[in-house]
Amino acid sequence: MDTESLAAVREAALDYFVRSRAIARRRARTEQPGIDEALGWPGIVALGWPGMLAPESAGGLALGLDGAAEILRAAGEHVAPEPLLAVPGLSALLLARLDTPGAQALLRELVEGRSLPALAWQESAGDLSAVPLSCGCEAQAGHAGAVLLQGEKLMVLPGAAASGWLVSARGDDDAVLLWVPRGTEGVTETPVPLVDGSQAANLRFEQVVLPPGAVLAQGPRAQDALRHALAAGQILQAAELLGAGQAMLAQTLAYLRTRSQFGKAIGSFQALQHRCVDMFIHLEVAQATLDEVLALAAQDDLSCNRLEAEASRANARCTAAALQASRAAVQLHGAIGYTQECDLSLFYKRVLCLSAWLGNVTAHQRRHAALTGEAEIGATTAVAWTGEFPRHADWSAMPEADFRRMVRGFLQQRYPQQLRYLSHRARWSEMRDWYLTLSAQGWIAPAWPQAHGGMGLPADKLIAWIEELEQYGVARAPDQGIVMIGPLLIQHGTPEQQQRFLPRILSGENVWCQGYSEPGAGSDLAGLRTEALPARDAQGEHFVVNGQKIWTTLAQDANHIFMLVRTDKDARKQEGISFLLCDLRTPGITVRPIHTLAGEPEFCEVFFDNVRVPAGNLVGKLHGGWTIAKALLGFERIFLGSPKQSQYALGQLARLAQARRLFADPVFAQRFAALRLDVADLTAAYTRFADIVRAGKPLPASVSLLKIWASETYHRIGALLVEAGEEQGAVAGDQLLDGQTFNVLSPLIGATAAMIYGGTNEIQRNILARQVLDLPG
Repeated sequence: MDTESLAAVREAALDYFVRSRAIARRRARTEQPGIDEALGWPGIVALGWPGMLAPESAGGLALGLDGAAEILRAAGEHVAPEPLLAVPGLSALLLARLDTPGAQALLRELVEGRSLPALAWQESAGDLSAVPLSCGCEAQAGHAGAVLLQGEKLMVLPGAAASGWLVSARGDDDAVLLWVPRGTEGVTETPVPLVDGSQAANLRFEQVVLPPGAVLAQGPRAQDALRHALAAGQILQAAELLGAGQAMLAQTLAYLRTRSQFGKAIGSFQALQHRCVDMFIHLEVAQATLDEVLALAAQDDLSCNRLEAEASRANARCTAAALQASRAAVQLHGAIGYTQECDLSLFYKRVLCLSAWLGNVTAHQRRHAALTGEAEIGATTAVAWTGEFPRHADWSAMPEADFRRMVRGFLQQRYPQQLRYLSHRARWSEMRDWYLTLSAQGWIAPAWPQAHGGMGLPADKLIAWIEELEQYGVARAPDQGIVMIGPLLIQHGTPEQQQRFLPRILSGENVWCQGYSEPGAGSDLAGLRTEALPARDAQGEHFVVNGQKIWTTLAQDANHIFMLVRTDKDARKQEGISFLLCDLRTPGITVRPIHTLAGEPEFCEVFFDNVRVPAGNLVGKLHGGWTIAKALLGFERIFLGSPKQSQYALGQLARLAQARRLFADPVFAQRFAALRLDVADLTAAYTRFADIVRAGKPLPASVSLLKIWASETYHRIGALLVEAGEEQGAVAGDQLLDGQTFNVLSPLIGATAAMIYGGTNEIQRNILARQVLDLPG
């Protein structure tokens, strides 16, 4: 469905749940266990929602998985008590994939609201397998075509409201799907009360004789339908969990804005603000992950294995986010959050139920790892690329697999082997030849528009580009011109500035560094004191710059600097700042390197003593530099939020794990699986913001979440790498692993810096709290 249609579905769902007082009905269910779960079903039927996933030929709405996900998310936001996930979700998904007369008849009854079939598939706690192991069926002797069913099923939802059960069983040769109506002799139903007030059932089938028409499907078709239904249902469950988490965040923010302690709103307390920001970050990453998985699930050629893997990815992320939100929300509400009278309790219990059904976080992380394979991480096996390496192409039309093969082939042919997997920040002297190689190829600026000399890669190809370079161990060249000042000039520079500077960035003639931070003005950027005074002489108008910049990355390799300077000392801090471009070869400039924690001269101090800067190097308006600075900070944060560093570190961790056979250790394998999903979901979040940049729109303040998630993911990977390295984690300098350079400490030390530069993660949390969550100052 298109964006407008999805928004309409969501609005209709939210409107219904408000009008039908869904939260109050959930409270009644919780306080009076045993209330019929089908009581609210007529309202659902009136909307046509039992058939939200059924085809139009069966009378359904055919909303697709993305449309149904919007209904489930809205249901989560209102803890709707109807079994939407169980019946219009799982059962309808299963029946819709079967084209047998019996299945189609049941689907029509479901769509019309005359039947609530429940899917009975699970046989052991925590099992995600769709293959029945013990529940079996066989032909009934003496009864032509009749079937004898024997076995047990667990956690069947809905419980007492179900009109019958769709049962998976093991036949003589393969899987069988059966319809067992309620009241069938030999079926024992044990109610299982759940903490959210709903009810499940455990079923026992003891010598149950079923007529021939009870067999809905068998063999591969039955197995395929069940696997697809469960995977799609797990994606819908992720949507409901996400909605519940988002609602709890909204309730918590409202409470923090109004609750006062010590004479002020508790939402002004930084500790509480940061807890809310972490809720927000987890939920935003979960939303990005769910959106990406829904888009993948809509592909007709998606394999069942891939669908299950993506379902586990979405479910693991949304479940973790909802659980984190529920626990934090109770804590931030204080004592009232621990009471049943607070609506938060309804959401807390609902999340507990959903997170325990259809697989928990750990189970889904394990399944994703099993279906995708850890060995793929960091693998760069040789590929035969026999095509050309075009300077320009319709990259959107090129299949991703071909694009990746092309990039790998180019790297294998052109990238210097001695520069793979560098443990230090590469210097210009090391990377110049590679930079010029990419420049000559026309590939040096993959994200720039083609009109300005870039590749103009769409989001999916840009992510593929990043992944291929990181997996191959390509070092990062001094690239402030490509990733920061170039995009800024494309958006805010004059045509003359674009013509003068952009081609020189692409050619490598101009190498740039950033001049923002000063002693005493790091995170408080508006406190800068470097001064630029307007002047005029025989050579024309210019500025005279005096002051100092610090933490300037690789300034000793650069020949140009973009910087913020104060041009009006009497104006308010943020109003008297301008944005200048300066040639570092200008007289009066001194550069002094600073050695980092790792012993590398990565940073510099830059001193300006009566430095002359032409007036034409002013970007934007005089005294309007803060607007330009914020735009550039957006580019910086999306760059710092790129998955590049985490992908590289994860590849290094995989190299070590494969060399030491650590994947055989279940504890390590589980931790690796979780980190791998952290990186995958970072990529999803990054893609959303990258699309905004490519559309030429300003980045919202929420881009700060990228920098936080990326750097903290990078740090977690680095910490596990040092731990897994054991004694190697104390060895200084480079080592060799499988004939390639390897440094156990480098990612951890790099991640430590990543959480500081570009505005510390604490400052980023402050930005999100004030500018995005609207918490009081």
